[in-house]
Amino acid sequence: MKKSNTKVFKIIILILVIAIMAGITYYLFPLIKNLSTAEGQIAFKERVGDSGIFGFLMLFGLQFAQIFLFIIPGEPIEILAGICYGPLWGTIFVMISAMIISIFIYLLVHKFGRKFIYDFCGEEKIKKIENAKVLKNPKTINFIIFILFFIPGTPKDLLTYIAALLPIKPIEFIIISTVARFPSIISSTLAGDNLLAGNWHISLIIYGVTFLIVGIVFLIMRKLDKSKITDEVLKAIK
Repeated sequence: MKKSNTKVFKIIILILVIAIMAGITYYLFPLIKNLSTAEGQIAFKERVGDSGIFGFLMLFGLQFAQIFLFIIPGEPIEILAGICYGPLWGTIFVMISAMIISIFIYLLVHKFGRKFIYDFCGEEKIKKIENAKVLKNPKTINFIIFILFFIPGTPKDLLTYIAALLPIKPIEFIIISTVARFPSIISSTLAGDNLLAGNWHISLIIYGVTFLIVGIVFLIMRKLDKSKITDEVLKAIK
């Protein structure tokens, strides 16, 4: 895919994102502004329920854009999924959507090759990550992918593009990256569900507990990581 075509492709996707977000805002704003009241919360849930497949596709479209463009934070979409479908189905929706989108990106990169990633994501940024020695070791790459998708704040969606260039099997990458997203997704959908119910303080507690758990797991992994792989990886992707 030529660089000019890649830019046009990105612009089209961005326009679609703006259109979807504008449509959702217009469609739901009269209800969102009343979420602090019990009546507003009931009306919001009813509107989402009545939207059927349209509401589902809008949310999927937003998540597709978030992962595909890797410039939109994922948490607001996960919170919206929790508001619309509750913590259980919201989490299932986000995880399955992320898996489908990751497969699509992987196949796209596999078809158009390294040049496509350079044009789409920036050659200098990709080469820095691609050439990191720690990411070329097939014995540790699964652990590294899990760490990067597990820790909040890492460029997960950018890594989805680079995965096709790393020594990891496609099915392994899809499974590991999907499972490792779970703590972030479940905390956001739980927060969204509680926001809908007006429990703002519970939402904050959920995020606090999630970050504490992630921090503890991260420290344990670092203790087990004798060769300091984690530090090398985080340094490579900065």
